[in-house]
Amino acid sequence: MKLSPMRLLATARVPALFVAGATLLMGTLLRAQSAPQAVTMHIDPVRTEIHWTLNGNVHTVHGTFRLKGGLITFDPSTGAAQGEIAVDVQTGESGNHSRDGHMQKDVLESDKYPQAIFHPEKVTGAIKAGSTQDVTIDGTFTLHGKDHPLRLNAKVQVDGQEAVATTHFTVPYVDWGMKDPSTFVLRVDKTVDVDVTAKGGIEGVR
Repeated sequence: MKLSPMRLLATARVPALFVAGATLLMGTLLRAQSAPQAVTMHIDPVRTEIHWTLNGNVHTVHGTFRLKGGLITFDPSTGAAQGEIAVDVQTGESGNHSRDGHMQKDVLESDKYPQAIFHPEKVTGAIKAGSTQDVTIDGTFTLHGKDHPLRLNAKVQVDGQEAVATTHFTVPYVDWGMKDPSTFVLRVDKTVDVDVTAKGGIEGVR
């Protein structure tokens, strides 16, 4: 039986279409395998430590806050990040009941503003398994009801599925609308230093 030219052309196209489809599928699979997976860190409130230091002319005050919860996830290829890190402002203490009561009521106004929240927006720097890296995290810090841009320079150590991130930053609390607790005799700085050691699980690191 002799096939018409059109039938021969259609028959010849079948293997070509099959090869093209298989090539396209393989390319898609390879791109999916090579695309970087999002990195996610779940910060453990129990193991995370937040310390603050306020310098004054008479003595230096040291205190702590407790983390309420935290999660940060970012795309390693672009640095685009999202998530939320929430601090329980009402847990702030310095070991002096009278001073802490004044701080909570008059400075932090924690009944009105019970949380301080950092929303990460961009991560700069690579995070790799089994090593420690310097990264920069840019985002928005909501404190005392107002949003402020904040850059965190952090060291991140990854060991298996666990990570430890440390950072130090300064909060100009008076410039940010909070009351200066200084008196005529006792003067304190208008900025407070904050040191964070965040611990938790991490996913997506290679």
